[in-house]
Amino acid sequence: MPVQNFLSLGGVVMIPLIALSILALMLILERLIFWGRITGRQTRIAQEAIALYARNPAQAFQLLKRNQKLPIARVFLSALQLEQANPDDFRLALETAAQAELPTLKRFNTIFETVISVAPLLGLLGTILGLMEAFAALRVGDIGGTETLDVTAGISRALISTASGLVVAISTLFFANLFRGLYLRQRALILEYGGHLELLHRRYHRAGGAPYAAP
Repeated sequence: MPVQNFLSLGGVVMIPLIALSILALMLILERLIFWGRITGRQTRIAQEAIALYARNPAQAFQLLKRNQKLPIARVFLSALQLEQANPDDFRLALETAAQAELPTLKRFNTIFETVISVAPLLGLLGTILGLMEAFAALRVGDIGGTETLDVTAGISRALISTASGLVVAISTLFFANLFRGLYLRQRALILEYGGHLELLHRRYHRAGGAPYAAP
């Protein structure tokens, strides 16, 4: 079906629906690229950094420095850059940096929620407007006539907007839930390995002073 016919059948609400679908598609592609770049790498870098920190804090710092595009590397670096930090300061630096990285991990979640909520409502609005237009063409006493056929066709046209709104909302909901699951997993990863790093730092501190990892 040509785009022009599709727009005319769905009514005026198809314009904001198409705009929402384009917006959602662009943001979904951005998130797919983002998660594809960091998923898996963060776990590997975190494991290597913890293992190196137990043996050589300076090497761990350099590893994180080379991978500072990763959120977990930036969190660890913010704490390791503290000179002679006590355990409380070290933990506070980790927690503060982790909180600062969370918005990056759940970016666009509010927009996805808005699209999921608004798209079905726009589809319903299009159906109501289509039904109003269809029944306005119906003449009393003309049941079975041409106007009745126009009403039936009008109802079919009106339902296109509802179907379009549901398609946009369901598709966005699928990816929004996928990204939310990835966010929760990475958040748990940062907390887990941040805890490991804090424990190692406490051991260094009890042994006679926490190491200053930055060269």
